[in-house]
Amino acid sequence: MHVNDAKLVISAASEKQYPETDRPEVVLLGRSNVGKSSFINTLINRKGLARTSSQPGKTQTMNFYDIDAKDASFSFVDMPGYGYAKASKKDREKWGKMIETYLQKRGNIVLVLLLVDSRIGPTEDDRLMYEWLDYYGKTPIVVATKADKLSSNARRKAASQIADELGISNTGQIILFSASTRDGKDQAWQTIEQHL
Repeated sequence: MHVNDAKLVISAASEKQYPETDRPEVVLLGRSNVGKSSFINTLINRKGLARTSSQPGKTQTMNFYDIDAKDASFSFVDMPGYGYAKASKKDREKWGKMIETYLQKRGNIVLVLLLVDSRIGPTEDDRLMYEWLDYYGKTPIVVATKADKLSSNARRKAASQIADELGISNTGQIILFSASTRDGKDQAWQTIEQHL
């Protein structure tokens, strides 16, 4: 997909701040520091649109990015990362409620991408998120990030492990992705285009 324009529309902290739009929305979920911002920047060929940080727990709002391409217009919605141990219990509960409200009430969602670190595999938080999404009929496509850190043999094993732990029948549904090498970028775009 050839992106003509991409911009951050709003960083929303509550339902009242959701953009009033009928654009299809592609949601990015994952634990802190899994690479959601790098995923967005790689897909749209822009270095700094989505802010990346080496400090986990940096994204504390729902960031809505409008993406205008030659053949489609949609939004990426980057959710706060979960599972950040140093965040206070109160903050974690606030982010959890924010994510839950959006996923249950927003009608624009066409695709949910769950980003999992390929080197670690699904954490308990990832498993709970996958099960919750599946239960509510929003079964996500899994993007296994940081795949460049693994050998090709280890990548196959990682895809198998993720599939086993999350109960995914086909490892072909897991996108092995690297922001450094851009592996998985075309597959990610194909998946998004199929849902728009």
